[in-house]
Amino acid sequence: MRLIATILFASAALSQAAESAAGRWEGAAQIPGHELKLIVDLSDEGGKGWVGSIIVPGFGVKGAPLVDLHVRGGDLAFAIKGALGNARAGRAELKAHVTPDGHLTGDFTQGGNTAPFVLEKTGPAQVDLPPRNTAVSKELEGEWKGDYEMMGYARHATMKFANRGTEGAAVEFVIVGKKVNNVPVSLVTQDGDFITVKSEEFGITFEGRFAKETGEIKGTLSQGPMEAPLVLKRTP
Repeated sequence: MRLIATILFASAALSQAAESAAGRWEGAAQIPGHELKLIVDLSDEGGKGWVGSIIVPGFGVKGAPLVDLHVRGGDLAFAIKGALGNARAGRAELKAHVTPDGHLTGDFTQGGNTAPFVLEKTGPAQVDLPPRNTAVSKELEGEWKGDYEMMGYARHATMKFANRGTEGAAVEFVIVGKKVNNVPVSLVTQDGDFITVKSEEFGITFEGRFAKETGEIKGTLSQGPMEAPLVLKRTP
């Protein structure tokens, strides 16, 4: 009976600690020279699994999804998908612990640099759930190609749209420049004649409008601060 009581008490303690991680947490990471404000939203979705997002006002990051989110008791770890990450520094990762006095303390790590942070719960979670793929019209299904120039180099883009039932559309996206790049697509949506294709991993966004009269998708491809016009034409 004592063993059973001990197990139940330990389980209840772990559950309480896990629940205490849910909510909106606000504070700052102590980066040398200044503070980096952080707002982290965490929710266990009513026991369905943990989800979260982060706001980093100093970098214009709002509602970036958290990935590799693991919560065990009062300990948690996660990374920031796409936001703040680049090929040189790598992605930003955070490890934290819920303290007995109700704070979330831990380390913000990126590119081999680590900054401690302390966050305080300010209310219920306000997680920004990532948008979902939508289906595309029959007119857009198939392969499209176009050329653009960025940083003085000519590049060739191919996008192949295919609907996947309830999962919305998927896009095979390839850019050929100095080398062949298979671009991982994180989001594709169509709203009327407007099409958006995003790759958070590569920091690439294509926004275009399907012109029925010409049978073209006229738009702009952006990567970071750089933009280039891109017109896609259906492959014969």
